[in-house]
Amino acid sequence: MESNATLSFVPTIILATDADRVYNEVAAAVNENHTLLRVHAGSDVAPAVAEYNPLLVILDLQIGNMGGIATCLDLRLEQRAGRLPTQPIIMLLDRVADIWLAEQAEIEKWLVKPIDPLEMSRTITDLLVPKNL
Repeated sequence: MESNATLSFVPTIILATDADRVYNEVAAAVNENHTLLRVHAGSDVAPAVAEYNPLLVILDLQIGNMGGIATCLDLRLEQRAGRLPTQPIIMLLDRVADIWLAEQAEIEKWLVKPIDPLEMSRTITDLLVPKNL
């Protein structure tokens, strides 16, 4: 796991990707008020969620031994069973044709790669800032 901040009290966002380019694009969008914790495989996401209780999970569609869709479905099953806390999920898609799959996996938001840091920052803010302020 890699992190762009060392302070443990800073709220965490988990990013699951094995692509350095994707990590760099997302890291450019995450502000200093959050720790970006990177895992390299889908099978590492649920244990990281259990340990860090992140504000948000970002899943790359193509990750290691367990893709983003399977990882998202696994998280949702564990959350419904009460074994993991619930948090919003952003899916990073390879193409527009993948939107239908992402919607079936119960994600809150999706973005098509390459990631625009400004769009990613807005998407993160939309999910984390209460709407009734």
